[in-house]
Amino acid sequence: MLTVPLALGLGAAVLVTSFLSGLFGMAGGMVLMGILLLMLPVSTAMLLHGITQMASNGWRAWLWREHIVWRVVVQFLAGGTVAVGLFTLVGLVPDKAVSLIVLGLSPWLALAVPGGWSPDVTRRGHSALAGFLCIGIQLVAGISGPLLDVFFVKSDLTRQSVVATKATTQVFGHLFKSAYFGSVVAASGGQGVDAATVAMCVAVAITGTTLSRRVLDALTDAQFRTWSKRIVMLTGSVYLGQGVLLLVAP
Repeated sequence: MLTVPLALGLGAAVLVTSFLSGLFGMAGGMVLMGILLLMLPVSTAMLLHGITQMASNGWRAWLWREHIVWRVVVQFLAGGTVAVGLFTLVGLVPDKAVSLIVLGLSPWLALAVPGGWSPDVTRRGHSALAGFLCIGIQLVAGISGPLLDVFFVKSDLTRQSVVATKATTQVFGHLFKSAYFGSVVAASGGQGVDAATVAMCVAVAITGTTLSRRVLDALTDAQFRTWSKRIVMLTGSVYLGQGVLLLVAP
């Protein structure tokens, strides 16, 4: 059970990060993952993050449901299922330093993809590849938003379709992650997540997501893409530094 100050801090973090996610379709989950990794053991942090982000993304997908591109979601789910199967066979649980480093590197790796090579999630097979790669990264670092964004940046989808479709794919991604790390926590007898904490995080995540809708409507597509990139790159740099510091001076 969390102490009152810790619960209030966690609630504020979930509110702010769910607002960011609702506004940009990413970034919020990345910030929240870093905060949880500092507060909790890796498996527990992954489990709570997965549950919270399922609520945030699920509500965001519902709010923008008419903009979801379902063929992308189905292919993403197929690729993600393969990744989860491989991880289950290996039984990998990364340590905190590795998770933070991968978390921090992910936007830089996404930026390093040459413009001419950038995939397009609306093309045949590309969303299945996105599912395989993003779910794999998600099981190591907890998030895959920056990498997933590479598959959307060259598409001709509107900002509403980008947010709605990414949210739907992320619901399944976080479902896979929660199931995977939930089984790890149960098998190891590690620290679980109490029902009160889960209920609070879900309620606050839905509130933050709802508040973001009016702001998203006011943004242009150009503003949406510019600010998404800036926030993710800044956050990635901070986590990369934290991970390296933890690795060299645990």
